[in-house]
Amino acid sequence: MGKVAIVTDSNSGITQAQAAGMGISVVPMPFMIGEETYYEDINLTKPQFYERLAGEESIVTSQPSPTEVLKVWDALLQEYDEVVHIPMSSGLSGSCQSAMMLSSDYDGRVQVVNNQRISVTQKRSVQDALEMAAAGKSAVQIREELERVKFESSIYIMLDTLHYLKKGGRITPAAAAIGSLLKLKPVLQIKGERLDAFSKARSAAQGKTTMINAMRNDIETMYGGTQSETVWLYVVHANVPEQAEQFKAEVEAAFPNFRVGMDSLSLSVSCHIGPGALAIACSKKLTIQ
Repeated sequence: MGKVAIVTDSNSGITQAQAAGMGISVVPMPFMIGEETYYEDINLTKPQFYERLAGEESIVTSQPSPTEVLKVWDALLQEYDEVVHIPMSSGLSGSCQSAMMLSSDYDGRVQVVNNQRISVTQKRSVQDALEMAAAGKSAVQIREELERVKFESSIYIMLDTLHYLKKGGRITPAAAAIGSLLKLKPVLQIKGERLDAFSKARSAAQGKTTMINAMRNDIETMYGGTQSETVWLYVVHANVPEQAEQFKAEVEAAFPNFRVGMDSLSLSVSCHIGPGALAIACSKKLTIQ
């Protein structure tokens, strides 16, 4: 049985310390702040990121350089027979396509997974990959299974502000001004490769109800019912842990049969939507044999 190493990037929300504990490698995502390049969880901590974001500095996400990715793979292949690389969704970044091109020089020893996830659902894919590797699956088998279930996850995010969408050019200043005046709480959906508008709520309470109802519908109609063995369920937030704890209690009340985890949105997501966001996410559980 060959040894399979698991690699992901920091869009998964997995920190370097967590990666060490899990026995995986995490490629840090670069951020351009002003004219300087910073790397998530290397020389840019979450508190520093949110402080810079609040300071109205220009923050732009980027993708890892080919050199950095190859360095990780080459080091792992000194010890492991194969590598499974799980980057963020190909629909949200070019890093997946870049990794796939780079892997063509490795004679199949590096398998790049295009399972179109980000943040906590990408993290779940990493955990599933670890379980499959421990069960003796090859890199190809792991990639094929993760790509087979790539659409079996959902994320709904309620924004606290329209400011960062306007700043990133995703909505017009006029639309942002109207939304702010009306105190609208946009709810976005990440499903597969797309980040789309889902609905507009007139209050945080209404937005949370919208997300809970949307998640219930997904679980019942797409993921096999309302029993805890069907999906992993999470509450996720952008630097508002106290609000997230409150929302978690509401989600637990709405889904009494489920254990609800809590996590932080990855910085690459927060960069575009701003701090204060709350989200609910799920990923269908795999049967690993």
